[in-house]
Amino acid sequence: MRTKRLAAGLVLLAFAAAVSQADTIIQTNAEGDRIVVQQNAIVTQQTQYTVTYKHFDLKQRRVVKVQLNQGSLPFQCVTASPVQRQGIVNVWKEFGYTAIVTMQSGKQIQVYDSYFDFFPASSSGSFLEVVPPRTNVPILTDNGAADEIDFSEINEIDNAGGRLRVVRTNGQTAGGKFLMPTSEPAVTHFMGITEHYSPASDEVYDFSVPLSQIKQIRFVSNN
Repeated sequence: MRTKRLAAGLVLLAFAAAVSQADTIIQTNAEGDRIVVQQNAIVTQQTQYTVTYKHFDLKQRRVVKVQLNQGSLPFQCVTASPVQRQGIVNVWKEFGYTAIVTMQSGKQIQVYDSYFDFFPASSSGSFLEVVPPRTNVPILTDNGAADEIDFSEINEIDNAGGRLRVVRTNGQTAGGKFLMPTSEPAVTHFMGITEHYSPASDEVYDFSVPLSQIKQIRFVSNN
């Protein structure tokens, strides 16, 4: 645990040193002081009611979307240039989890800021509970034990007909099935951004593929 905390602290310091200025969200409080709510973000929408932006969440190690409700103390957005926005996306790519994804067809693609997310099995349905994305692999091992293996501890994930083989960075392996974090019918997707991701996108990903269509996920950056 101490090693994990140290690694997280080093990532935080490295990120702070690497960021290039992008959009900044500011709010003036009741005393007239200008408070910076978020720096190094990309604002995707601003109306008289809301401000929606995306930024890199260091704790989750992925890009997230946030919506702020405009109130009596509205938010102000200082917008960066397209070049600066592309620069912050390039920084995001350096600090998320990067993986080479091999599809069942054999096609390969590099995915940055990768994570798992879950969608209702019915395209018209919705979850009755909150099922958050994650950057770990919940697995029900062959011996019946449940485990969650963080992406930072994984070299590769092999998928053969729904059975997973997780190879850890220490050389140990775990085999079993993906343990769904909900009892509701759901589909697991592996998600992230590619080289073609647009900073202007309303979404925090441009790659989203069901795990069933993936043969292997090989992590190439687990800083």
